[in-house]
Amino acid sequence: MFSVKDIRKDFPVLNRKVNGKPLIYFDNAATSQTPQQVIDVIVDYYSNYNANIHRGVHSLSQEATDAYEQARVKIQKHFNAAKPYEIILTSGTTHSINLVASGFSALLKKDDEVIVSALEHHSNIVPWQMLCERTGAVLKVIPMNDDGELIMSEYEKLLSVNTKLVFVNHISNALGTINPIEDITEKAHMVGAAVLIDGAQACPHIKPDVQALNVDFYVCSAHKICGPTGVGMLYGKEEWLNKLPPYQGGGEMIAEVSFEKTTYADLPHKFEAGTPNICGGIAFGAAIDYMNSIGLETIAAYEKELLVYATNKLLEIDGLKIYGNSENKTSVISFNVGNIHPYDLGTLLDKMAIAVRTGHHCAQPIMDYYKIPGTVRASFMFYNTKEEIDTFITSLKKAVMMLS
Repeated sequence: MFSVKDIRKDFPVLNRKVNGKPLIYFDNAATSQTPQQVIDVIVDYYSNYNANIHRGVHSLSQEATDAYEQARVKIQKHFNAAKPYEIILTSGTTHSINLVASGFSALLKKDDEVIVSALEHHSNIVPWQMLCERTGAVLKVIPMNDDGELIMSEYEKLLSVNTKLVFVNHISNALGTINPIEDITEKAHMVGAAVLIDGAQACPHIKPDVQALNVDFYVCSAHKICGPTGVGMLYGKEEWLNKLPPYQGGGEMIAEVSFEKTTYADLPHKFEAGTPNICGGIAFGAAIDYMNSIGLETIAAYEKELLVYATNKLLEIDGLKIYGNSENKTSVISFNVGNIHPYDLGTLLDKMAIAVRTGHHCAQPIMDYYKIPGTVRASFMFYNTKEEIDTFITSLKKAVMMLS
């Protein structure tokens, strides 16, 4: 039985005060909080078996290697990848995207086309712009509508025999829109294009099945899923990972080295140069265990309740406008009130111990589309409550009065 009261006990930070008031944390789309169960795994690693992995023959190294590779298998099973070595452990979503973009530098040629969407985070725009500059490929953009949805009819017009890559986020970090990934992928594959999905915002709320989605690459970060910062994953179909050249050179990713020639290791080590974030990888696995102990379907249903409740309450405030009104969205609400600058609202809300995000949320093209400098973004997780939303609404009304 889902009990938010019991779940909140798992998160130490939710007990703290800010400016003398109980913290209300509504900045989950930037970073989720970490449960004690994951914190304990981190402490256990550094307290009991901190060692480098894979080639050590001593006990600590073998224990660390086993725990790290067990975490990879947990992640593989969670995302339903076909093989453990299709999971590459990285420093996060941005690293994962850049790894793929770097690899495609060797595969693209002038006038090839790559497609991104208007809803992307800067991390899923800039690497592809850099790729196009290096290769002479052309970047095209799927436009959006006023509700914050992709215009799929325009996407179909963009696709051609020249399309080699399509990159779309699963869920918009700025608007909460859930994109039609199956449809996007199917249409891309019809013209022979590969598909990369940025799942950073999706993974806290839904359980992506990469084989069912039939995507070629899927990326995410642990710190959005109750895990630590500085670790994430790249899923890639085996055939694509074998086609891409290594992203970095160094230890671990080699088979043999001489001054005349180097040969590379098999997957996944080919893409994991250097000492990884060992503790982070192990804790990533623990975070996956924690999320699954609650159940992603249970989480999604509860967060939908929070989204509907907060949306209805916010719309009672005069002059408040919500950006991103897709029927298919997750628990993210971006809004402005009248002509009040979002930064000013965020600053006053912080004084009242409410953590929200303000600005363009690393999605500046979305803000340009709406002709606004940014928004206030409230994003909810399964450990948030309707009572917190009530306090947020009261505080927001007070802030609006002070700034009007």
